[in-house]
Amino acid sequence: MENQIDTQMEQRKGRRLVLFPLPFQGHINPMLLLATILHSKGFSITIIHTNFNSLNPSNFPNFTFHSIQDGILESEASSKDVLALAKLLNTKCLEPFRDCMVKLLSDVSEEPISCLISDAFFYFTQAVADSLRLPRVVLRTGGLSSFVVFVAFPLLRERGYLPIQDSQLEEPVAELPPLKVKDLPVMDNVDPDSFYEIIAGMVNESKASSGIIWNSFEELEQSELDTLRHEFPNPIFPIGPFHKYYLTSSSSSLLAQDQSSISWLDKQAPKSVIYASFGSIAALSEAQFLEIAWGLANSNQPFLWVVRPGLVRGSEWLEPLPSGFLETLNGRAHIIKWAPQLEVLAHPAVGAFWTHSGWNSTLESICEGVPMICMPCFTDQKVNAKYVSQVWKVGLQLENGSDRLETERCIRRLMVEKEGEEIRDRISKLKDKAKFCLQQGGSSLQNLDSLVSHISKLESFVFHSQ
Repeated sequence: MENQIDTQMEQRKGRRLVLFPLPFQGHINPMLLLATILHSKGFSITIIHTNFNSLNPSNFPNFTFHSIQDGILESEASSKDVLALAKLLNTKCLEPFRDCMVKLLSDVSEEPISCLISDAFFYFTQAVADSLRLPRVVLRTGGLSSFVVFVAFPLLRERGYLPIQDSQLEEPVAELPPLKVKDLPVMDNVDPDSFYEIIAGMVNESKASSGIIWNSFEELEQSELDTLRHEFPNPIFPIGPFHKYYLTSSSSSLLAQDQSSISWLDKQAPKSVIYASFGSIAALSEAQFLEIAWGLANSNQPFLWVVRPGLVRGSEWLEPLPSGFLETLNGRAHIIKWAPQLEVLAHPAVGAFWTHSGWNSTLESICEGVPMICMPCFTDQKVNAKYVSQVWKVGLQLENGSDRLETERCIRRLMVEKEGEEIRDRISKLKDKAKFCLQQGGSSLQNLDSLVSHISKLESFVFHSQ
């Protein structure tokens, strides 16, 4: 085992943590990994979860699960409008969540609760925790770099960067180098005021919390960490990458993972395969989908492509592909509905990751030393892509979306040309830093110890003051 976290626990601490994940795949995974990490440190874990995208408790026998009625209608749950769904969850979960917390707090047969740990986007939970005199610690599942930009939204609005005007897209944001206006973490085709309201809730209630946990590490985002520690009064704990603690953890995937990808990769040459996957939420037009298909096909590299059902608007799965598309590739392509991503990125055959630049995917790629081709869709993905391509310089960003000619050029630059070797060398060094931060004396393990100590101090304050 590469790190020194205690995995053999003879007894629990006699203190319980209640965790409340936002019910989207990219938020569920890190919250359950965090639960596993804190369980290994001696805490008992209770998970509150919504009916929407509900979890399977049998996958996590060491945790106690409580389901709450979120009141989300089927029509609302099937909506592609993530912003509207997040707002609804913050409204409709308030009463059932509060009722659940009151029951948990008044159950004297269970261990006392030390604190609530909720997703930063469940910002309504701060007021509930305050009313119950329970400390709330926040998990922010994105990077520090994008959070710094979210914190700056009032300033960006005041200075005319937001809302974004098409005529300003290429202008640099002087206050936040190296971002341009087009890199700001907004969502297209949504009401800007609704979006700002959610971001303000997330930022302000994180600031009001008893501490913020990050799935990141100091050596990756040091200057952003310094900025936030200067601006925020509460302690900040970058203890990632969570998935590299190597604790036994069950899958929290909402989609079935296709293991055929691994046997197919076993037949490919080292570092030859492009792995393409665009996350659990992004949706593409048919035109974008076809540009991606031809960009991959014309690259002459073998590729493993995750096309999740519903990825293409108006299609079930692969219907938009031209007849005979796969046959013409002579086995050079493998298309699946969902992949065991950690295994895929760790496979020696994978040479590049074409990604939507979600934070989990970005961190996982860094940890395996796999260079990225970035095609961000919305919000923090735009900032992540800019940091990958221009700050850490461990990948390339497609500037024209899914254009097939740019895709071919990008793949050639990464897989064939000298530029690709330099990128590979840089991400290899970053991979080493990610590894060292979880070894004895490493920054993330030290921050984890500080977090455990911090929670222990919170609990004594709460129970002595009642």
